[in-house]
Amino acid sequence: MPPMMNRAHGKREKGDIKSFGRLLMYCKGYLPVMIVAILLAVGGTVCTIIGPDKIKTLTDTMQNGLATGIDMNAVAEICISLVIIYAAGAVLSYGQQFIMATVTQRVSKSLRGGLNAKINKLPLNYFDTTTTGDVLSRVTNDVDTISQTLSTSTANLVSAIVLFIGVTVMMFKVNAVLAATTIGASLVGFAAMSIILAKSQKHFDAKQEQLGEMNGQIEETYAHFDVVKAYNGKHGARRRFGGVNDRLYVSDSKSQFLSGLMTPIMTFVGSLSYVLIFVVGVSFIVGGNSTVTIGTLLSFVIYARLFSQPLGTMAQAMTSIQQASAASKRVFDLLDGAEMDGEEHKTARLVNPRGDVSFEDIRFGYSADKEIIHGFSAELKSGQKVAIVGPTGAGKTTIVNLLMRFYELNSGDIKIDGVSIKDMKRENVHDLFDMILQSTWLFDGTLRENLVYNKTGVTDAQLDAVCEAVGLAHFVKLLPHGYDTAISEATSLSEGQKQQITIARAMIKDSPLLILDEATSNVDTRTELIIQKAMDALTAGRTSFVIAHRLSTVKNADVILVLKDGDIIEKGNHDELLESGGFYAELYNSQFAATEG
Repeated sequence: MPPMMNRAHGKREKGDIKSFGRLLMYCKGYLPVMIVAILLAVGGTVCTIIGPDKIKTLTDTMQNGLATGIDMNAVAEICISLVIIYAAGAVLSYGQQFIMATVTQRVSKSLRGGLNAKINKLPLNYFDTTTTGDVLSRVTNDVDTISQTLSTSTANLVSAIVLFIGVTVMMFKVNAVLAATTIGASLVGFAAMSIILAKSQKHFDAKQEQLGEMNGQIEETYAHFDVVKAYNGKHGARRRFGGVNDRLYVSDSKSQFLSGLMTPIMTFVGSLSYVLIFVVGVSFIVGGNSTVTIGTLLSFVIYARLFSQPLGTMAQAMTSIQQASAASKRVFDLLDGAEMDGEEHKTARLVNPRGDVSFEDIRFGYSADKEIIHGFSAELKSGQKVAIVGPTGAGKTTIVNLLMRFYELNSGDIKIDGVSIKDMKRENVHDLFDMILQSTWLFDGTLRENLVYNKTGVTDAQLDAVCEAVGLAHFVKLLPHGYDTAISEATSLSEGQKQQITIARAMIKDSPLLILDEATSNVDTRTELIIQKAMDALTAGRTSFVIAHRLSTVKNADVILVLKDGDIIEKGNHDELLESGGFYAELYNSQFAATEG
């Protein structure tokens, strides 16, 4: 069996700003439109920066006109120009946000598509050590986090930087002393923000990891909730969930607490700058400095607000970027996962397969340090019904997984009709087999779609014949829409009915080789007899591999391979193995001695 999924809380790799930088590189195909968005952001920010200078001019014009009369035409012109400037800024900002939202959705779509394509290229051992919920979390939660950051924070960060630079330039243009006073107060905020960013990143990394762990635990529990209920395991499941939830709570709380400090600190810095501006500005006015007027003070108050605004925006953007960096690392870790070897160069293909199968001294282990198949060899002829029996953990299912090329051999070779499966593409190998497992699988769709999965041109007459053969005909007649009735894993079907549908699916595919892994274990005795007859017809003339614990189901097998600890210890038919009185006879007698007695 594959190794258990690793849930240990080992050393966690840190996500850093490099992961976010790689995300931006992933967006390079959208670079031209992103540059347009940045230019629009710059334009909108420039309009915001120009506004206070116009307000200063407006204030000074009205103040100077108090004694001689206010020039209302000049005031009207300034007011109209202010309306135009702010309206243009609003339009440009909207354009920038629209472009970034569109780019973000396309990048998210591309990421999800890339993850989906990558999942199909990953070897099965990746999923042996990674929970389904964790994979789902990377495709959903992590991509959503990236999407939100790209949509808002990235564009806002660009606007904030432009605003910060522009406001700084304008402040020094108006009055260098007041500008230095404002910037000096803001240095406190910069220092605090740097410290907070350094301390909070590890908590954002832990949060994303634990969110994936929680999703895995939830998916595992509720996918097998009947087992949890039957064994009164709800308290244990609750404790495990509580442990993950508590760790997520701590990481999320710490990350939000630290990042949440940024905004109040920036607000305090902004308020402090207002006080210093008025203290310094009023002292200039009282001292008779003509370069500082009421309009100057008013414009500087607005500039100070605009100066603290990008600091707050940058703080919030950096918080989002930290989250996106952690999410990006998880996404790119999956995208960087080792893929199955490419097979474009492989051209071998069986056109009319007979079904001769040979195992030549194959060796395999799910991990490098633990070999579980030790030099397995067997020669099987076309049309033979081959039973693979043995105690639990002997390697029966592993042999089938290797035959299907779900895993690659450590050494040795498997050949079909003299052609190595290593020389054929995996999909070509899979096309040679029908496979019926002990665990059933149905997907959301109609009964017809479940039966004819990945095959076209199947008629109702063919469906009727197959359903009759596996004992499903009466069940189909009771369905409100026959073969077009919607079913899924959530549908109220018995395990036996699900297994019958799975068997019918394999019969419809009608491949030259057949694998049955405890195919009738979930059906009642009467249905098993019906299916067994169908199987006998199905296996006629085809090489079939039957994995069974109930040895009564393999008595008519042409060849029985007895496995123990990864080795073939006996080989022969039922009568020969019983007569030899070896391990098979011991297994058989242990199952039937009580009944026969």
